[in-house]
Amino acid sequence: MVRVLTYNVHRCIGTDRVLDVGRVADVIAAQSPDIVALQELDVGRARTGGVDQAHQLAKRLGMAFHFHAALKVEEEQFGDAVLTALPERLVKAGPLPGHPRFTRLEPRGAIWVAVQAAGVELQVINTHLGLVPREQQLQAAALVGADWLGAAPAAAPAIVLGDFNATARTLAYRALAGRLSECRRAARLAALTFPARLPVLAIDHVFVRGLSVARVATPTTAAARVASDHLPLVVDLSPAA
Repeated sequence: MVRVLTYNVHRCIGTDRVLDVGRVADVIAAQSPDIVALQELDVGRARTGGVDQAHQLAKRLGMAFHFHAALKVEEEQFGDAVLTALPERLVKAGPLPGHPRFTRLEPRGAIWVAVQAAGVELQVINTHLGLVPREQQLQAAALVGADWLGAAPAAAPAIVLGDFNATARTLAYRALAGRLSECRRAARLAALTFPARLPVLAIDHVFVRGLSVARVATPTTAAARVASDHLPLVVDLSPAA
């Protein structure tokens, strides 16, 4: 069994507007995950005190990490990371396509890390899609296309997870669900994640291939409700029989 957690940490700024990396680390640690996918991390940004949040969270959790900056402004970076204490290797990190007409939208990317867990090598792709439906569709198509999921061995267990900014009714979600199993649907649970104080939307997802879903949960502790504007999504997985 392997436990994965995806979490948009909102630059480690909580719903109380307090910047607190340690609080975010505590929320993650309370779930005892094996693999952690994080979105909206600041690295060296003046607005959050110049801290490398990816490094600080990994250090507090006793994990190794790989970070991809979807956005760079001189020395400042903003992006996503995969953390784990299991044997791992970085496969790929790079941008996703943007909207062809709206070139000033926030750039988006993905990071792919192979992790040895439960006796197999899991192909883990973490991402954070855009806000515009057409942009999301292009990005979802890229993720299941030849450069990302299509580049993984066909028989390899795979996990595509993150903040998709998309509910189950969207075309972007359907593009992914057409190729992979979405864990909420497999578990028949709502597991809402946004907004954290009173969640009404499921926009953070875990899609899998070659894996069975044992459990899906969203921690709703007082700490989780305040640490970020999203709740974490936690999924227990095992190799498919």
